[in-house]
Amino acid sequence: MNYQIIRRILGIVVEFIGAFLLLPAICGLFYGEKQVIVYFVLAFVYFITGRLIASIKMTNQAYYAREGLVIVGLSWIILSILGAIPLVITGDIPSFTDALFETVSGFTTTGSSILTNVEGLSHTGLFWRSFTHWVGGMGVIVFILAVLPMTGGYNMNLMRAESPGPTVGKLVPRMKETAKILYSIYLGITVAEIILLIIARMPVFDALCIAFGSAGTGGFGVRNDSCASYSTLMQGIITVFIIMFGVNFNAYFFILRRKFGEVKKMSELKGYFGIIAFAIITITINIRHMFPSLFMAFHHAAFQVGSIITTTGFATADFDQWPQYSRALLVLIMFVGACAGSTGGGMKVSRVMIMFKTIYREIRKYLHPRAVTNVTMDGKTMDRSTLHSVSVYLSTYMLLFFLSILAITALESYDLETIFTSVACTFNNIGPGLSKVGPTCNFSIMSTPTKYILMFDMLAGRLELYPMLILLTPAVWKNA
Repeated sequence: MNYQIIRRILGIVVEFIGAFLLLPAICGLFYGEKQVIVYFVLAFVYFITGRLIASIKMTNQAYYAREGLVIVGLSWIILSILGAIPLVITGDIPSFTDALFETVSGFTTTGSSILTNVEGLSHTGLFWRSFTHWVGGMGVIVFILAVLPMTGGYNMNLMRAESPGPTVGKLVPRMKETAKILYSIYLGITVAEIILLIIARMPVFDALCIAFGSAGTGGFGVRNDSCASYSTLMQGIITVFIIMFGVNFNAYFFILRRKFGEVKKMSELKGYFGIIAFAIITITINIRHMFPSLFMAFHHAAFQVGSIITTTGFATADFDQWPQYSRALLVLIMFVGACAGSTGGGMKVSRVMIMFKTIYREIRKYLHPRAVTNVTMDGKTMDRSTLHSVSVYLSTYMLLFFLSILAITALESYDLETIFTSVACTFNNIGPGLSKVGPTCNFSIMSTPTKYILMFDMLAGRLELYPMLILLTPAVWKNA
């Protein structure tokens, strides 16, 4: 284990947290809030501390998959802890556990909250809370790769550890350029949403925070009713953008390079939009009687389907009151999630497609034992190692999911719907669940041990399980 490179990159992460805190501090200055002092002081402390740690001389700059997983896992834990401290010191969220829950939820783009009165927070705190979504959406490590020259040719080990999906590849030969392209696209779409929301007459502060939540597919709002009180036009703009952020960012790169043929080959994209279309149409039919017009039923169905499948978690209506079919379908697409290579959570559409294709292949092998059957994606045959990794991931996913449910049922006396969906929405980085953790409720009802289990689920879900699991493996910390 190369502890030198781990220390250096963690130091850089601390530096960046200090830099990130300057933005909410500037926001607080604009509103004349006293919380800005805390943010400015912590920004300075974090930056200097990180610089000192990162500047310690290294003799070994090589790192591999093991170090990459450890670095990413520790980075996100440190990010969450240091991000919670200003909320505690300013009194916006006095409890450290609750503040940590909120920042873990923010950075992992989950959007689950313990706040009973969101509008009671300062503008500084609200801005920081929403900005954590934007930072966590594409990933802080990817951000570091985009703006800093990292040594050696080992950066793919970091990228693979942090990026969502079964495979991660380079868009261009240099990893640094790939990270820059991803963040440029990410920033560009975010700015476009902010501009359109402002044109639609949303307050600038709200537009910034909502765009941060949309971009990171997070779901922290600045109003107690999430997005329900915004106009139909504003909600429509948000719907379009949250679905856009659930698309594999490689597609946008190909579009910019006018490689439309490559986009057409992306079968995951077809599956993603197919699932969305099916869910919107059937839910619209199912909830038609609850709204004054077919258009409004379609509007709210589209918003909630887009919000849930991309694991954003914004809400325009209390979908916990919708008919059983609509609620069940929303829970199912919670697990499916968005595309690989997007900012969305869940298992990812590509993994679900590979799983069904693998099942179909096995059925065909029973019917035609001598037939040569392959699993293909985007016109290419999937190799055995990819199929194996998807199978192992899904098995690990289900094991952790049910262990979390079992642990929480031992700690809480709530109904199974509450416990099941609380794990589902945190593990898949969605936000609201059903029953007592539905869109009009929050997670303040949970005990402290349960909150820490759900925090682990958020981090494990966002980081594709393995970075968090490897931190719990004693053998990984040996020098061998």
